[in-house]
Amino acid sequence: MTRRLVKVCGLTTPETVDAAVDAGADYIGLNLYPPSPRYVPVDQAVKLRMRIPPTTKVVLLLVNEQPIPTAQMVDAVKPDVVQFHGGETAQWLGMLKGAVKEEIWKAIGVKSADSLKNALRFKGAAHRLLYDAAPGVLPGGNGVAIDWTLLAGFCHEIPWGLAGGLTPDNVGEAVRISGAELLDASSGLESAPGVKDVGKIRAFIEAVRAA
Repeated sequence: MTRRLVKVCGLTTPETVDAAVDAGADYIGLNLYPPSPRYVPVDQAVKLRMRIPPTTKVVLLLVNEQPIPTAQMVDAVKPDVVQFHGGETAQWLGMLKGAVKEEIWKAIGVKSADSLKNALRFKGAAHRLLYDAAPGVLPGGNGVAIDWTLLAGFCHEIPWGLAGGLTPDNVGEAVRISGAELLDASSGLESAPGVKDVGKIRAFIEAVRAA
């Protein structure tokens, strides 16, 4: 049986970080995009990062950041992965990938099959793609699911994961239809925008493991 990976994104408190680690999350995402209700400033991200053991990888989420602030935040937080969720180009990410030790992930808004084909331009520039709903009020974390059938049978040339509107109740179906190897949830694990629910975090990870 394939062991699917789980990322719990947008954690903001020690309690929810500890819950995700205890429940067996493979990745924990810290969001440094100020307009997001899941935003944490750099000093808070550093403190949360220190709670996370080496067995759980840390993902730093950035949106359209300039090179110098990107370098400063990566140096401060020391993540394992840097996830870009804006309009970053393949050229820039390719340069960054060759210059840093962290993995580079790129989120892609999916509207149609063409979105998947166009995402192949990041081959060689990113270690992994995250397929998410097309940007709405925020670049991600809007609680909107993509059409999972678009992913079924697609020839993925880059490691990938599925995000967008995933919850403990629907993630099993998402896995069945899409075959996703990594499942990434944020707003679907909340009791209010930006407020993670410990019970939902545990239930989501259990549902992925059972899928």
